[in-house]
Amino acid sequence: MTARTEKDWPDAVEVLNEHGRSDIVLLCEHASNHMPTEYDQLGLDASHLQRHIAWDIGAAEVTRLLSARLDAAAFLSGYSRLLIDLNRPLGSPGSIPVLSEDTDIPGNAGIGAAERNRRAQIMFSPFHDRVAAFLDRRMAEARPTRIVTIHSFTPVFLGVARPWHAGVLHDHAADLAAAILSGLRTDASLNVEANVPYVISRDADYAVPIHGDDRGIPAVLVEIRQDLLANRSGIEEWADRLVAALPAHEAEASQPAWT
Repeated sequence: MTARTEKDWPDAVEVLNEHGRSDIVLLCEHASNHMPTEYDQLGLDASHLQRHIAWDIGAAEVTRLLSARLDAAAFLSGYSRLLIDLNRPLGSPGSIPVLSEDTDIPGNAGIGAAERNRRAQIMFSPFHDRVAAFLDRRMAEARPTRIVTIHSFTPVFLGVARPWHAGVLHDHAADLAAAILSGLRTDASLNVEANVPYVISRDADYAVPIHGDDRGIPAVLVEIRQDLLANRSGIEEWADRLVAALPAHEAEASQPAWT
């Protein structure tokens, strides 16, 4: 095992604007494509680390802009989803994938319990423990809270084109999802729908059911087609759209800063 350096082994979670006034809490579980050197890119060519299989392209930049423009706390991942996916339950097939889309992941094939536990302890648990502690503190303070997780998706998946510009995924939080979709649909050129290109499932999702639904906190997952986030203007355009689409909380303006 190589010696750990801060650059090679960053924190599992980057926290922005932790004392922000907004009732929105932002998560970006697929913010980074980083892999420590010892993993040797999991046996993949470097070009694969720039694909959706390694991270959600553009999602981190949208999250950062939303955090600043909404004055909202944000939690971003520090490692590639190929090492361990922060939005999949531990032990599920997608947690440490051996096949992602149509690509074999050699470095994940046949790994044992010790390595699975190591990745969970270094990358998965610190992220979710930090988020859980933050949400629990907000609840103890009786602070209104809504969770919005930011993701991006591929325009084509296994040869099938996806026509949507964005989707808003939900389970319990149908009202929040409907409000966001209504806001986005003020632009008649957008094709946006609920629960596309995926649906929320407790077997295949983590943040919305665990951090949101189980706490009684409205929680949605926003998916933006990644070709729309290919440059800075697209990233800013979608951040602006989401700022405008997110319904203001009636108590938000009068809330004191949380210290």
